[in-house]
Amino acid sequence: MEAALVGVGTGVMKPLLSKLFKALKEEHSKLKGVRREVEGTREEMSNMQAALEALADAEQLDHETRAWRDDVRELSFDMEDCLDDFMARADTDKDGPKGLKGFFGKLTKLKPRHVIAGEIKKLKARAIETSKRHQRYKSDRQSSNSTTCDIDPRLNALYVDVGKLVGIDGPKNHIIEVLKNEDSSSTQLHVLSIVGAGGLGKTTLSNVVYQTIKKPFDSSAFVSVSRKPNMRNVLREIAKGLKITHNTSDDGVHPLIDTLREHLKNKKYLVVVDDIWSTEAWKTIRDALPNNDCGSRIITTTRNSTVASLCSPQGDYVYRMEPLSSADSRRLFLERAFHSEDLFPPTLEEISKKILEKCPGLPLAIITLSSMLADEPAEEVWKRVLDAIGSSLAKEAVVMTKILSLSYFDLPHPLRSCLLYLSAFPEDHIIDKRSLIHKWIAEGFIHEAQGRSAYEVGRDCLNELINKSLIQPIANHQSDELSDEVAACRVHDIVLDFIICKAEEENFMTSLDDGKKEKRHKVRRLSVVSRANEMDSVSGDLSHVRSLAMFGYSALQFPAIGVLDFPVLRVLDIGECEIVKGEQMANIEKLLLLKYLRVGAGLISTTELLGGIGKLKYLETLDMRGVEIAKLPSSMTRLQRLVRLYAYFKTSCLSDGIIGQLKNLEELEHIMVLDSELDKFLQELCQLTKLRMLSVTVIDQSDSVENKAVVRFIGTLISSYNIHHLRISQEPCSKNQSEGSLKYNLLPMESWCPANPSVFRNIDLHARYIEKIPSWMISLGNLRGLDLSMCRMGLEDMANLGRIPALTSLKLGTFYGRNGRIFIRGFRYLKYFNLKLWSCGTSMEFEEGSMPKLEVLELHFAAHTMECVSFGIQHLSALTKVDLFIDGTDDIKMRFMDLWKLLSGSFAAVLLSHQTGMVVKVLNQTVSILKNCSKDCTNRKPLILINTYPEVTISPS
Repeated sequence: MEAALVGVGTGVMKPLLSKLFKALKEEHSKLKGVRREVEGTREEMSNMQAALEALADAEQLDHETRAWRDDVRELSFDMEDCLDDFMARADTDKDGPKGLKGFFGKLTKLKPRHVIAGEIKKLKARAIETSKRHQRYKSDRQSSNSTTCDIDPRLNALYVDVGKLVGIDGPKNHIIEVLKNEDSSSTQLHVLSIVGAGGLGKTTLSNVVYQTIKKPFDSSAFVSVSRKPNMRNVLREIAKGLKITHNTSDDGVHPLIDTLREHLKNKKYLVVVDDIWSTEAWKTIRDALPNNDCGSRIITTTRNSTVASLCSPQGDYVYRMEPLSSADSRRLFLERAFHSEDLFPPTLEEISKKILEKCPGLPLAIITLSSMLADEPAEEVWKRVLDAIGSSLAKEAVVMTKILSLSYFDLPHPLRSCLLYLSAFPEDHIIDKRSLIHKWIAEGFIHEAQGRSAYEVGRDCLNELINKSLIQPIANHQSDELSDEVAACRVHDIVLDFIICKAEEENFMTSLDDGKKEKRHKVRRLSVVSRANEMDSVSGDLSHVRSLAMFGYSALQFPAIGVLDFPVLRVLDIGECEIVKGEQMANIEKLLLLKYLRVGAGLISTTELLGGIGKLKYLETLDMRGVEIAKLPSSMTRLQRLVRLYAYFKTSCLSDGIIGQLKNLEELEHIMVLDSELDKFLQELCQLTKLRMLSVTVIDQSDSVENKAVVRFIGTLISSYNIHHLRISQEPCSKNQSEGSLKYNLLPMESWCPANPSVFRNIDLHARYIEKIPSWMISLGNLRGLDLSMCRMGLEDMANLGRIPALTSLKLGTFYGRNGRIFIRGFRYLKYFNLKLWSCGTSMEFEEGSMPKLEVLELHFAAHTMECVSFGIQHLSALTKVDLFIDGTDDIKMRFMDLWKLLSGSFAAVLLSHQTGMVVKVLNQTVSILKNCSKDCTNRKPLILINTYPEVTISPS
């Protein structure tokens, strides 16, 4: 059965119909007195569902159709709110007290039930009237199909004056060099893919390259594909560009492919395939372009990283389009606005910088804004554009809107909801991945599917938005999920402006900034951002708000508003408010439908929150990270739908066994346990059969180095539990204990053999040293992230790690390698490697073929001679970033020169061995002497900053 997901265009129509069906089928007693109305309502809404789904894919609607669609969508929200409220009260009645007390309780609820029954009758009448209105003009809408065709927004890029292009020479020359040198001795066909967000200039760049290099080729063609291509027409355009004289007007796809292959079988050809959106389109084109051993080249452009990787498989090249530099951005802006930098008024210097910050390096945005301000010297006009820069870009710039609209409508319906939801976050906000996905789940945008959890589906959705260049990933290898390269994301200002306007147009999200308060529809989702200390209270009816997020000082700006103003709230996020008073959480138990609750360190008192939390029976996520919890209320045992529980739990939280009674719990984080209570804690964990993520800090009270309780606890979790993500840290109980000494109790991991090795995804035991890498780790077929500490690293240890089949992220800490050497082999899928060597005297060597996919390398060295930092990275051909943290000797100058020679030699070797033509450039060289550092060697002073491409940083450890 298709998932009943919440959509942008369809609202909650699908989940509403699913709930109505379920209620009519199973919940006979709950529908007493309203069953007939519910049946009639479901029938009317079902009749309108198909039409609503069809309109969801329409990029343009006439006014009458849009009004009808909006009415139906709003009606679905009102109906779901009413039905959920009714069912929640019925559940409360069922679970309430029995006997005489229960009888009087039901009497007090007769009036609310009567009111809700009246509301359902009114909603049914609205549905009937809306359906009739739709039928009255249905035929008119069907006859009003437009035959106009929009101008391709890429068209201007094909005819731009090359002399006016800014910042194009570097990328152009690089791509041409790669195309020339790419296995120059071979006559094999090679494909180069250019990937990047819309508006970065991919079409312009590919066209300039095409015009520059096409002469030596026997045949050449440039073709644009677009989002919904007619592949027959695309192949005909390729044939036309290649000067095929055969009449192809009546040919289908397969005859066209045969014609192209026959024409090109002995020709050296160059084809540019611009703006590919799908893998299916590329496969069709690829079939038509043969590998004829004539040295042919294909260039593709796309916004989708997945498509780019498919176009350019192993041995070919993917060029990631980067924004313009600050200098090039300024030059492009001024030349477009005033035709010359010399004519630019100095009085506009500061405001021009602020405008350029809004579109950092995005050529299309820069051109759009500069066109608005062309030959306009008045500072007042520039300030007005700066203040309204979002609406200027998203509403007035037709080409910009069209480009982003193409990306938006290319998304599947669930992804559109996920994208528009990002309009809730402030500009330049770092959006935590896990919190975002949990909100998507609570909103109903994503569900579990085909054996995958809802979170896994959400993670795929986030990755797809990244692959389509709509959001920017932020890597953080210190995150709770070691294996994930993406711990957070950010929305580019240009995209954010577009989705804010789109969300407003669809009444999907209402975003209120300082002083911004107007809204013409019922507010369904509300985001409040206060960057100042003052903001007027939001006026109007908030009773329909189902999602509320506040940022900055905003929670203090609603002195007259409490939770009672939001009776249908499902999602409440005040985790990033700087101050939240305890009394603002009073009556939290009245939010009967709440599924997601997040509070942060700004919460002054937890008394009111914890006092009512136990009545939120639909709560699935309780995120209190940043809040210290000393004791959990006994009423929390009622939260039998709670899946995720995060807070800084003090040791006293275990005294009443509350956590063990939360039977549906899957994730439990930041809990502190005394070593004397570990056995008791294990008994609680035994009851949590669904637990998949656990983060524990053990408080060590023992005076001895060896603490058998801790060893037994860790061993039991690894051997006998089905935990996917395990993180165990350790802290001393008193200041008299040395935190470092706790690590020296070596964990005998070889004796712990997991009963179910396939369950592990991430293991973090870095707080304790392990004796050796156990052989059973090779059997952890799904392990992707690992963080361990060892006293010394042997060849066998590294060999075992290298054979873990799916490992993508590895963090290791050790004092030295056995025999002064760490030899690295294997690690077929590793992308991130962090190695800390706490003592000097160990060299490191990467075997040829090891870590073939490694992108990020972080090395921490303690050194006082040159030999202490010996390492070889010449075989790491996929590297994009290297961070070196080095403590060195006193002779700064000599060490710098020696180290620079070492780095230069290493990267030169990488360049020579890199099949994809990676270019290494020295941008600058800086030496700074920072404060003294005295750990193992005396008089150490660290080096800082050698910047190269790929990124290389040397900084103090």
